[in-house]
Amino acid sequence: MKKSAIALIVGGLFLAAGAAQAKEGGDQSAPGAENWMAGALPPAGFYFKNYLGHYGGKLQDDKGHDAKPGGVGARADVNFDVLRFIYVTNIKILGGDYAVQAFVPVVNQSLSFAGNRGSKFGIGDMFFTPVAIGWHHSPELHTIAALDVFLPTGEYDKNDPARSLGSNYVAYEAVYAVTWLPKGNWEVTGKFMYNMKQKNGDTKYQSGDEFHMDYLVGKKYGDWGFGLAGYYLKQLDSDKQNGVVVPAVQGLRSAGNKGQVFAIGPSVKYSTKTGTTFELGPDTETTT
Repeated sequence: MKKSAIALIVGGLFLAAGAAQAKEGGDQSAPGAENWMAGALPPAGFYFKNYLGHYGGKLQDDKGHDAKPGGVGARADVNFDVLRFIYVTNIKILGGDYAVQAFVPVVNQSLSFAGNRGSKFGIGDMFFTPVAIGWHHSPELHTIAALDVFLPTGEYDKNDPARSLGSNYVAYEAVYAVTWLPKGNWEVTGKFMYNMKQKNGDTKYQSGDEFHMDYLVGKKYGDWGFGLAGYYLKQLDSDKQNGVVVPAVQGLRSAGNKGQVFAIGPSVKYSTKTGTTFELGPDTETTT
């Protein structure tokens, strides 16, 4: 093991039925988790990264107001620990370094909806990267191109969201990340992703394709780094069920159930002499 990293993420959860989170089953990965050096592949070797996080929030309508189906609000609180295993090989592809990785999420969630409460602990949807290629164009500029594959490994119950830790569908995501390190110990990083979700075989529901990105602008001071980080997501296609665009629900969602969200907040990083890195990144969200 060459290096390790621990990232702590604190923010608000987008509920699957809310305007900001149109996709069925919610996110299979935590948005905004990637910031510092996300576009720079490390040297050949084995790496481990651990994401500890909490998401909590209320169900909201397409105007950003608290939604109360049947006169009762809804809330979710989720604690997670995602284990990330990275292996950078000595193989060269198109002049870049070839790498693979896998993510294993451990989730503890509590949901309250329409007066019903429930909680669940277990493994969520795992995903892996069968191909990632990283280029070091210069000491200042680094890029990575990759393909992520999300698998429906988490427990799923279409009749009880409180017992569902997974989304029950496969998804594919194309990734391109860039890290620029200009003079003065500054860093500018952007990770751009296009996510394509497949149909849920149990509900016949398919969420639309979406573009999303994580970003960071920061400056390093010795072992410390301080900056602004966040993410942006925009769903490009409408959600469909049984091949038909999902209808509008008055006071909750518009037709197609498209989602959009922007988040920004401070990010702090500390690197030890042994190569272990700690990151803290709360966020503030604006949904439309």
